Amino acid sequence: MSTVSRVLRRWSPALVMMAVIFWFSSQPSSALPYFDWADKVIKKSGHVLGYALLAASYWYGFERRTERRLFSWLFAICYAVTDEFHQSFVPGRSASIWDVLIFDALGAAMGLWIFGKVEKMSQMLSNMRQV
Repeated sequence: MSTVSRVLRRWSPALVMMAVIFWFSSQPSSALPYFDWADKVIKKSGHVLGYALLAASYWYGFERRTERRLFSWLFAICYAVTDEFHQSFVPGRSASIWDVLIFDALGAAMGLWIFGKVEKMSQMLSNMRQV
């Protein structure tokens, strides 16, 4: 497999997640569904889930190297900042530093933590099969 195709394969989940987040934040407020009493919970949960998946996909792109987890988290936060800026130009939407500092940062950290646990369990199972 060529180097280019290997790099694309490793980084394509991150590119897909960035596109999905960009698409959601491009929607004007009038196009977004309203979930009545659960509206804030559902929408903030979307931030957490989206950035959990984005940070995990960055770490996957970095070949799941332990020393790259912090970079993965920082890349997710940087993307969150740029996405909030982009969102400020969308009709009826606004940028919120609190979304970045609380929901996006927390989601990215949770995604890396969960993905790290899954990675560790996978390694343990692999070691058990070799015995």
